[in-house]
Amino acid sequence: MAEIIDLRSDTVTKPGPGMRKAMHDAEVGDDVFGDDPTINRLQERVAALFGKEAAIWTPTGTMANQIAIGSYAGQGDEIICDRG
Repeated sequence: MAEIIDLRSDTVTKPGPGMRKAMHDAEVGDDVFGDDPTINRLQERVAALFGKEAAIWTPTGTMANQIAIGSYAGQGDEIICDRG
């Protein structure tokens, strides 16, 4: 039987030596306070790609949707969604 390679999440895979080295050597900072150089570069590249002044990284699609909905709806407004 062939070996199964499970790539659905980083919670089910184990990093090899190369990944551990990359993790160790990575520049890090607090992305919440704008101190993570990797996230900052990602946001700048995406903003430039779409010709926008700025972009924001969100760790989940749900968070991105909540931000988008909040930017359209004010206090007391309602948004009606179709089940699709």
